Amino acid sequence: MDLLAIDRDVDLIATARQWVERGHRVALATVIATWGSSPRPVGSQLVINDREAFFGSVSGGCIESTILTEAQFTIRDNIPQRLSIGIGDRKTWDYGLGCGGSIDIYVEPVASWQPVLATLTELADQRKSYCLITNLCDSSKALYCPDRPDVSFGLDRDLRSAAGSAIDSGFSRLEKLAGSEFFLHVFSPPPQIIVGGAVHIAQPLVAMAQLMGYTCTIVDPRTTFATGQRFPGVDLIVEHPKTALKKIQWHTGTSVVALSHSPQLDDPLLIHAINVDANYIGALGSKKTHADRIDRLRKEGLTDGQLDRIHGPVGLDIGSRTPSEIALSIMAEITQRKRKG
Repeated sequence: MDLLAIDRDVDLIATARQWVERGHRVALATVIATWGSSPRPVGSQLVINDREAFFGSVSGGCIESTILTEAQFTIRDNIPQRLSIGIGDRKTWDYGLGCGGSIDIYVEPVASWQPVLATLTELADQRKSYCLITNLCDSSKALYCPDRPDVSFGLDRDLRSAAGSAIDSGFSRLEKLAGSEFFLHVFSPPPQIIVGGAVHIAQPLVAMAQLMGYTCTIVDPRTTFATGQRFPGVDLIVEHPKTALKKIQWHTGTSVVALSHSPQLDDPLLIHAINVDANYIGALGSKKTHADRIDRLRKEGLTDGQLDRIHGPVGLDIGSRTPSEIALSIMAEITQRKRKG
């Protein structure tokens, strides 16, 4: 498995399921709360099997060895445990969490996930956003998916509302309801980038995006440009955007970057991105080129409010000159949008 995909929940769940299917006993460690400085966010996970193989991270390496040891007790006894490591604890320095802050980690046998493992994989394949709800008092599981009422059963109104709020925020969290404490673990599809134009800038752009966990699709009808040799490991749709866009599964984490310099290719992509409310929309070109683009799109019926969503010229102004520098500026702006809104 690609170790660069360490932040992708779907890969961790897939690993856990594969190990179980191969006859291993497996534990899953999840960061359920942090205070102060913490190297990994809430929801980060580490999956461990009975042979001490592991995948993922809960602290960036600070306390992994301790978690691996504790996980073996969880696997042996088939009993979950909640570990709290804080800066006030002298053992913090022994654990290696010398950066300060504190962290709560819930370690549980994957056997408790068995009823929902197959559904989690199915929802991930469908690129759905959903919330896995763990009752920390009895380790029971429940699911909430706004788009799949068939898997969202057995939830009272307050818990359903809390899970929906967590999904909308995009952040996992602890929630206390009716005398019980729940961990609401939000799973979202991997962020994706749709690139219009298999041009030179697109090569370093998709390489950077893949390193950051994005799935990448390039749309370009030109067979000499959109080739597997130029874009290894990238989904290529060698068709005009008007037909290609029907084959793309869009979601709230989709970013769109138009790079072709051709109105015939870029404009349909931008119009569609606005209509489906893509998370980020950018287009390459000078200020004059962008002004002309805006005039064309306004004549297509787009409002000024919609047109304001297009970042053009695309990317943060960092003085970029080379294709790689321009790609860097684009990923920086996409990241700024993702983290700061």
